[in-house]
Amino acid sequence: MNKTIFFSVGEPSGDQHAARLIRALKDRQPELTIRGFGGQEMRRAGCDIDLDLTEHAVVGILEVLPKLREFFGFADQAEAIFAAGGVDAVVLVDFPGFNWHIAKRAKKYGIPVIYFCPPQLWAWAGWRIKKMKATVDHVLAVLPIEEQYFSGHGIPTTFVGHPFFDAVSESSLDQARMQTLQAAAPTSQTVAVLPGSRTHEVHRNWPVMLDAIAELTAAHPEARFAVAAYREKHFEFCKATAAAKAEASGERLPIDLYRGATSEVVEHASCAMMVSGSVSLELMARQTPAAVIYRVGRFLYAFGKCVVKVDSMTLPNLMPEAADAESTGERVFPEIVSVGNPVRGKDFLVDTVGRMLGDAAYLGQKRRQLAGLQDRYAKPGATDRAAAKILDLLSPAAGLGLRVQAA
Repeated sequence: MNKTIFFSVGEPSGDQHAARLIRALKDRQPELTIRGFGGQEMRRAGCDIDLDLTEHAVVGILEVLPKLREFFGFADQAEAIFAAGGVDAVVLVDFPGFNWHIAKRAKKYGIPVIYFCPPQLWAWAGWRIKKMKATVDHVLAVLPIEEQYFSGHGIPTTFVGHPFFDAVSESSLDQARMQTLQAAAPTSQTVAVLPGSRTHEVHRNWPVMLDAIAELTAAHPEARFAVAAYREKHFEFCKATAAAKAEASGERLPIDLYRGATSEVVEHASCAMMVSGSVSLELMARQTPAAVIYRVGRFLYAFGKCVVKVDSMTLPNLMPEAADAESTGERVFPEIVSVGNPVRGKDFLVDTVGRMLGDAAYLGQKRRQLAGLQDRYAKPGATDRAAAKILDLLSPAAGLGLRVQAA
């Protein structure tokens, strides 16, 4: 019998992970119907998109509040789909603030819920574990710490590995782009600049990065900066901002802008400056050292200080071997949360990236640390394992649909 799986995905990175998962599911069972909320990558993978949720990605309570009515409307739209019948399972990918509502509404209609790339409750918001137990039937954990955490709280959990490593291993680098990068920046001192995958991240962090690039250029005139924009509108914003700065200063910076070429830029670069995000896993896998920044407002920073349980915002820094590496006095990925005056964040990027450009021994140490993490954790196959588990859970023998919990 043909089954229908509803996906709910709100992040651009989640859109990519879900797209690979959808392809893996359809490879095993071509007759599957996949529909739901997601993005264009999922659409290309064969998902019938009811709503492009990735266009509405937000972070932090101050950004969520103005959109609450809109998001409740999206949840109502999902509930109408569930109420109409025919959905055999819901697969959630990240985006917990919204996906909690999707899970609760799915359980209202007795639909089993599977969470792939679950919320990092082990790092913050641990009080939500009761909500997780009430609305989620099975967790597909992507980090070892997640398996221990969710299983320890009585939630059925399977560790499948992180899909980001599938992206690295399966994606062939565009050789034409690699040649373009080499022609634009033939020296060994190319800095990848990753200004974020969400629009608000780009708007907050790119101006600080641009100021850092100006100072780094003065100190390292041989360096070039390859900027990987995730979306067309991000490309245009970065381009316009750089042009305005050049016009104001009378000096054009050595910046090359690229669309949809993050992997090629990271592979080509000798080091990077980046906005915190899951792309840090790709830098780990490609052994590209980076300085990590994330700008937040004062309210969100104060709130985070109260609820966050871990001392790093960069996933590779939380791996056990990375903790051992901190005995040297610095994280594998040096990082800063920038609050208020952006000068401190800019100075951090200048100092850290400048050291990577000017100190070969320091850069080599960072690469060796990343090589150790890559060897231990960057194992492909997560997507295939997740697809196999989902289909196993949906088999009659698993009885997943019978384990309906009260929402």
